[in-house]
Amino acid sequence: MSTTVLSVRIRRRLKEEAESLGIDIRAVVEKALEDEIRRARLLRIRKLVDKALESMELSAEEWVQAVREARRER
Repeated sequence: MSTTVLSVRIRRRLKEEAESLGIDIRAVVEKALEDEIRRARLLRIRKLVDKALESMELSAEEWVQAVREARRER
């Protein structure tokens, strides 16, 4: 696994308290970044789906209903 260095400025007191509590700052930052990337990807996908539905002149509810009906037909 390849890694890179990320430099961030935070309040000294915040860093010192995290260290005194035994918090793995790198792990916390990495997890927060992964969560935010996942959230941003889902938001991007949602916008693309909404745009596609608009072009098909379907609401999200109508699309969900159509998918459910197609599944029942199987």
